[in-house]
Amino acid sequence: MSRSLLGLGVTLLVFISLAATAPARLLTSLLPSDRILAQGFSGTLWRGSVSRVLVQAGPGYLHLGTVDWTLHPLSLLLLSPRLSVESRWGRQLLAGDVLLHGTRDVELRDFSASLAASLVRQYAPVGLTGTFSGQFRQLRLRDGLPQAVDGRLVWQEAGWQSPVGPRPLGSYAVDLQQLPGELLTGEVHTLSGPVQASGSAQLEGRLYRVDILVGTDGAMEPQLQQALSLVASPEGDTFRLALNGEFQ
Repeated sequence: MSRSLLGLGVTLLVFISLAATAPARLLTSLLPSDRILAQGFSGTLWRGSVSRVLVQAGPGYLHLGTVDWTLHPLSLLLLSPRLSVESRWGRQLLAGDVLLHGTRDVELRDFSASLAASLVRQYAPVGLTGTFSGQFRQLRLRDGLPQAVDGRLVWQEAGWQSPVGPRPLGSYAVDLQQLPGELLTGEVHTLSGPVQASGSAQLEGRLYRVDILVGTDGAMEPQLQQALSLVASPEGDTFRLALNGEFQ
């Protein structure tokens, strides 16, 4: 037994030594090159930094800016490298733990993010303002699709760039839950503001379903009413956004 413990101890010391001295650029061998582009490595594999990182997000890439990380050496023994990361790009911030279960299987834990809502313009022809923030106890993705989720997304100080100028909407939250092997569900809540939204969303594989009711306390301004009529159906003094389909 003592020899086994000694052997294990030596193995751990070797792994820790390698992680502490190996150059940071070796991290590229652990990253899915078709989804993550990184340049400008410095430091070591254990604790390092990269000056420019792009992550594939749908049809485009999300710029993360400078990323600092700390590798947990013992996670290498489990063949699931775990890194504590923090990225900064202007006012955009991301921080938390990243576990790499495979080249196409990534898990985030105790993860937080803050992004400008204007980034949506990269994926849809609509001008939004405000800030998207997220808090995730867990978010596991396999081949780009969620497998297990426990977290919340918030759109703070939401606004819409209408043809006659910016219009405030409010602040909204989506509580997300998904157990392994089940579909992803989201409950939409209004936190504050003149425009109320409530409803649900579901994602099963690549199939999605959205059912959200949008309304206001008083009369809805014509520009917002016209915009909603393009994507939603009138229902009394409100509009129902009902969508379903499949992501490509």
